[in-house]
Order: sequence, then structure tokens, then C-alpha cells
Amino acid sequence: MNNQRLLEELVALLEANGITIRTEPLGGNGGGLCDFKGKCIFFQDTQAPTAETAALCAKAVAEKINIENIYIRPEVRQFIEKNRSD
Repeated sequence: MNNQRLLEELVALLEANGITIRTEPLGGNGGGLCDFKGKCIFFQDTQAPTAETAALCAKAVAEKINIENIYIRPEVRQFIEKNRSD
């Protein structure tokens, strides 16, 4: 599975779990997760490499979603586990 497809699947997981996705040019740092006024927002940096954004998105999924009880494609689950920060 390529990085673009991984990113799409991860973004879909975040959206399905009530996290707002904002796509913005942020200087190439990849974006990240933000809690603002009671809402959770994931900023996706349009100037960052897809692999970097996918890794940050995977970290956000691991932080905000209990992935143990939902079906996630094995490649995506493995990517989340690899990028989880403990």
C-alpha cells in the first residue's frame, strides 16, 4: 500500500470518529492534531511529504481512537502501530 492510500485511509478513520480535517499549506512540517474550543482538529499540511503527513495522522489515530474494536486493513493497522508514540 502506498503512502497516499495509507493517508486516505487514516484520514477517513479520523473523520469517521468525529475529528475535523483541515487541509492547509503549513510550511512543510506535516501538520498535526489540535484540540480547540472542545473540538479535535487534524491539520494536514499540503506542503509536507505524504509519508510525513501519514505518520502524523497515524499517531493521531493511535492517540484518539481505540482501534482494538474496529476493523482496519492489516497494512494500515501495522502502520499505526509503527508510528504510535508511547
